Amino acid sequence: MNSNKDNFSEVLIVGGGVIGLSIARELHRRGARRITVLERGKVGRESSYAAAGMLAPNAETEKADDFTKFCAESLDLYNKFAEELFGETDVNIELDRSGTVYAAFTDHDSAEIRRRYDWQKRAGLAVEFLSAEETRRAEPFVSPDVRESLFFPFDWQVENRKLLHALEKFAELNRIKIVENAEVKSLLTENGKIGGVRTVDADFSADAVVLATGAWTSLIENGGDIALPEIKPVRGQIIGFQTAKRLFERVIYSPRGYLVPRRDGRILIGATVEDAGFDKNITAAGTEFLRAVAMEISPSLASLEIAETWAGLRPLAADGLPVLGAVAAAKNLFIATAHYRNGILLAPLTAKILAERIAENKDSEYLRIFSPNRFKTAAAT
Repeated sequence: MNSNKDNFSEVLIVGGGVIGLSIARELHRRGARRITVLERGKVGRESSYAAAGMLAPNAETEKADDFTKFCAESLDLYNKFAEELFGETDVNIELDRSGTVYAAFTDHDSAEIRRRYDWQKRAGLAVEFLSAEETRRAEPFVSPDVRESLFFPFDWQVENRKLLHALEKFAELNRIKIVENAEVKSLLTENGKIGGVRTVDADFSADAVVLATGAWTSLIENGGDIALPEIKPVRGQIIGFQTAKRLFERVIYSPRGYLVPRRDGRILIGATVEDAGFDKNITAAGTEFLRAVAMEISPSLASLEIAETWAGLRPLAADGLPVLGAVAAAKNLFIATAHYRNGILLAPLTAKILAERIAENKDSEYLRIFSPNRFKTAAAT
């Protein structure tokens, strides 16, 4: 097994998606200089690349709780995040603040969005009710069958692939080492401390290790009293159309799926939610379902051929919440995973609180709320 001083890092980050790369950037901004990111395949090409880039703390929430607050606070960082990344890398991540429409197409849909409107208004969330006419005026290409909708002015979107490009470029410009095709097999432990990790080809040592390993977290072998949380992969398939110009101004939800318009005329339709293990294959059933979602939202898409299909594996914890912070049995081991459908949205705040904890020993209420140790505590009770 190859191991040398060149494989030593101040901080070793396992996982080169939006979470891992964002943490690397924040650590560098706080003075860390020897940072290594290990990626099992090509950097930024797993669930972060497959995402639709929605920043939707309100349209997707079912209750006002700590997780909703966490999502909203991360969204609050996005304006500055986008501006700083552009200044650092000259990459425009296309932060789109046009808002999101949640549309009703059936009686059941109408009852659902009225229920949402009532509790969200009471909770003080930013939401507006639109009639069918107002909805069609806002989005002329929406289905004539639309009955009413909710408008969320502070649910945005970002071009997630350009975001990944910006973060990777930041790493390159600032000498953050990225090692691709380096699948981590196990943690290296000694006397209750993590010394590093072992890949197929080499050992990598570090003062601190961060597992930003998404759906693959549970596959990493570990010894002793270190218990990693069980993270489950959930497949999401997406299809894409290509138009000559942008037809829609906003993200449009229905209770069955969503439509995301891009500046270049692409239209993304998503997404399935499937318990399929680590299988990322595109299925005929998934494609058929997504085409039906598209036709319901906008029958004008019927004449278009599907231009692209892809799938990603969302990381899901047992309670559906993120897993963030230090592992009790190894104080220099940190976890940042299980963001499920919100990895792009939660990247700025996740990176901030993890980097502050590692570089400055600064605590956060979210590191307590979403601690990896909550599962061990629950199992013991």
